[in-house]
Amino acid sequence: MRLPVEIAEALAEDAGMLAALHDRELTPGAIAALLEAGFPANLGLLPANDAARAAWRKMAAALPRNADGAALDLLAADYAAIYLTGAFGASPCESVWLDEDHLVCQAPMFALREIYAAAGLAAENWRRRPDDHLVLQLLYIAHALRRALEPDDWRRLAALLDGHLLRWLPGFAERVGRRAKAPFYAALAGLTLLWCEQLRDLLADFLGEARPPAVEAGAGAGPGERDGGGARPTAWRPGAGPGW
Repeated sequence: MRLPVEIAEALAEDAGMLAALHDRELTPGAIAALLEAGFPANLGLLPANDAARAAWRKMAAALPRNADGAALDLLAADYAAIYLTGAFGASPCESVWLDEDHLVCQAPMFALREIYAAAGLAAENWRRRPDDHLVLQLLYIAHALRRALEPDDWRRLAALLDGHLLRWLPGFAERVGRRAKAPFYAALAGLTLLWCEQLRDLLADFLGEARPPAVEAGAGAGPGERDGGGARPTAWRPGAGPGW
């Protein structure tokens, strides 16, 4: 039993595209390509409920039509604050959300490293981009979608979403949504969350197995929210190296 090849490939392409948008700063060329493709309407997994439709509309509206110097500077500042400096307290690394002390390179990173190794994958440089980084988790999802053959393969992918990405991505999306200065990265975080939620629902339907109760880190329990919710930067400081 497997999803039709064309559906699995379309979902894998979606995950790869989302990974690429979180991976590097938005450039004029990338913006033009997204507009030409009609992003996010070109995604294979289209919105299935009101919340998802709202996220897709917000993403479409957030694409800058006039990418002048000021707009690009604002996008670059948001990118740096999320993915490079930790200034928004919205780390894209799972350990920072799930570790009691909000430290990087903790148990989630090692758990994901084992999952990747079982699939013959490894982070290119974990010191620059840890195994539990959002980009690497999305790239792994793309890889797994292309290679799932049996129900147990889909169950393992569902377990990864339940045990890892969907535990902290709600908090990440909420934090970025509140703190990003330009609409693009706020919309991208929300879209990524809703896409992952819909993928998990699709797996549940395909397997005929209900989703377990969600176990999230919580939007208010992550880094930078202690001591009255101040925007204290986290201890995380990775670079922005290649995904694998």
